[in-house]
Amino acid sequence: MERIIPSIIASSQEELDERARALRGCFFHLDVMDGTFVPNRSLLFDFSFREKSEAHLMVKKPCEWIEKNAGKVDIIIIHAESDDAGKAIKMVKAAGKKVGIAFNPGTPPVKEYTKGIDKIVVMTVHPGAYGARFLPEMLDKIKQLRKMYHGIIIEADGGISPETLKTLRKAGADTFVVGSYLQNDANPAKAKKELEMLAK
Repeated sequence: MERIIPSIIASSQEELDERARALRGCFFHLDVMDGTFVPNRSLLFDFSFREKSEAHLMVKKPCEWIEKNAGKVDIIIIHAESDDAGKAIKMVKAAGKKVGIAFNPGTPPVKEYTKGIDKIVVMTVHPGAYGARFLPEMLDKIKQLRKMYHGIIIEADGGISPETLKTLRKAGADTFVVGSYLQNDANPAKAKKELEMLAK
């Protein structure tokens, strides 16, 4: 299991390729944003991506994206707050892909969406941009989820640094989506390895 998952926000194929270049061979987290569900926009073009990846659909209408793009990624993460989340989960499974369910900071865990899910993603920032402030109150949500679900991967997304990773790991998170911490480092591959040591 990849514990440190670099995230990518991109507005063009060129930007997508550039952001992935320094960490070739990793499992990536692709942030898809429609400008409605969250203010920013990302990966709305007809992209191609050769690396293993998961798509995090921060979009109001996930079913439309899944219908067009499900074959491009390995895991698709649906937001509980999006339209037709239950239908979207069924579509991902029907496409033969693994599926995750994501919860925004203000959304309590919704059990109806967690049956048969491969991972639960807890937003540890308010979503939509690199560099958002880590929300320490999300530690309690992760602890709650870990008590409820022993066999499901719990993924923390946002505000990851060596300090926050330690507390999230202790709370019960298994994997960590890392954006600005890696993107802003002069040697992202080295920074990723250092985080991997802390995540064991």
